[in-house]
Amino acid sequence: MTTTDTTTTRPVLVTAGTGKTGRRVAERLARLGVPHRVASRRGQPPFDWDDESTWPAALDGTGAAYVAYVPDLAVPGARETVRRFTAAALERGVTRLVLLSGRGEPLARAAEDDLRASGAAWTIVRSAWFAQNFSEHFLHDQVVEGAIALPAGDVPEPFVDAWDVADVAVAALTDDRHVGEVYEVTGPRLLTFADAAASLARALGRPVTYVPVTREEYVAGARAAGLPPAEVEALADLFATVLDGRNASLADGVQRALGRPPRDFDEFAREAAAAGAWDVGAATPAAP
Repeated sequence: MTTTDTTTTRPVLVTAGTGKTGRRVAERLARLGVPHRVASRRGQPPFDWDDESTWPAALDGTGAAYVAYVPDLAVPGARETVRRFTAAALERGVTRLVLLSGRGEPLARAAEDDLRASGAAWTIVRSAWFAQNFSEHFLHDQVVEGAIALPAGDVPEPFVDAWDVADVAVAALTDDRHVGEVYEVTGPRLLTFADAAASLARALGRPVTYVPVTREEYVAGARAAGLPPAEVEALADLFATVLDGRNASLADGVQRALGRPPRDFDEFAREAAAAGAWDVGAATPAAP
């Protein structure tokens, strides 16, 4: 593997460094012995996407950055925030930026265009729906309860394992050959949410079903479950955007970037179940 001087002598900044992909990127970098800085609100120095005064200290001294905007590049204002972050990074000598983008999201595509025009050595990781959304985020409790309620109809999705996303991002952060590439990353097959529920049921050895609901029903249920209203609305809008069939196809980003096929959803489900992902009080599953 050919690494650049910036990534071998200066740390990699991992934004959303305790999140679903950022945590995995940081772990992979650690295993490779690549210096890195985990950026989070509770980090040292702290980093907050909503507080630009925290950016300079987090960026100072770094040579590359994994850019994972929270909550999603598709939310209003995200493009402008990432554009300002990119400018701040370049001003401080950060030369390589790897952007986590969303598949089928027009606002995310606009942010990608901004990165291309920025002058950075860029790579874009355009991701499908994370398999780990079922085990580590807003669908976790629904899986535990045995019923996944979403406004997704019977649209198929090529769920991608977050470890694959992280591996592609780390390759892009540490190897010159990935500069200027767009890697659209998906799993190896299309599954409806009913298919995913059936896979989870097999892995857990108990019923898990998919219940299609309207947007209004989803919003009401999510709010009743205690999710923050702004997050609920953002999720509902995102579902309406990306779960209309536009992403019902496979892409070869994992194979092109890593030279291996992506992990299958069944493998994710079995390993997460074996690790106790859906047990009460379970810790986050370890790296495969």
